[in-house]
Amino acid sequence: MMSIVQRAIRLPYNLILRHAPSNIKRYFWDREFASGKWNFIDNTANDCVYPYVEKYAASGSILDLGCGPGNTANELAINAYRIYVGVDISEVALEKARKRTQQNGRADKNRFFQSDFLSYVPTQKFEVILLRESIYHVGLGQIKPTFDRYSQHLSDGGVFVVKLWTEDRYRPTAIVRLIETEFDILEHGQHDQDGLTVLVFRPRRS
Repeated sequence: MMSIVQRAIRLPYNLILRHAPSNIKRYFWDREFASGKWNFIDNTANDCVYPYVEKYAASGSILDLGCGPGNTANELAINAYRIYVGVDISEVALEKARKRTQQNGRADKNRFFQSDFLSYVPTQKFEVILLRESIYHVGLGQIKPTFDRYSQHLSDGGVFVVKLWTEDRYRPTAIVRLIETEFDILEHGQHDQDGLTVLVFRPRRS
């Protein structure tokens, strides 16, 4: 009998990464990071999202959902934050993140947790909750409930920061429209001709 993982392999990756149980998503992400497929993202210094994160973190705390191999944790200005918490479903990616953190002397500032961020429960509040491209792996129907849940873990004045590509892409554009409709937008940055978009927003005040 074909195992559940073998059956999952036959499904399109995008459906697996959005809708499969956490153990299957972890299997795929561990496999992809272990294969070296994502090594090209290891260096994202000067990413356009960093000035937004540094501005709103204001030397406070950051929660990075889908942190991957620790780019944000190790490429932000070291004095831009006090506490960084990175969450990723792949333990392979997190091993790399922890190693980079040790090498960069940030072990006292950076912490990492293996979890599906759709079910992760923070233990503190944050000035910034960040989703870079990880927002792509949230189903459209899950986006508002996910942000509503994490809103409880924003500090007073805290914000969400989301980065995504929108040029000629239906789903990312739909994500932007949903966020603009349901939340208060503080900044909407466009950063190149390919539609690189950064949104800074917070829960809508009644």
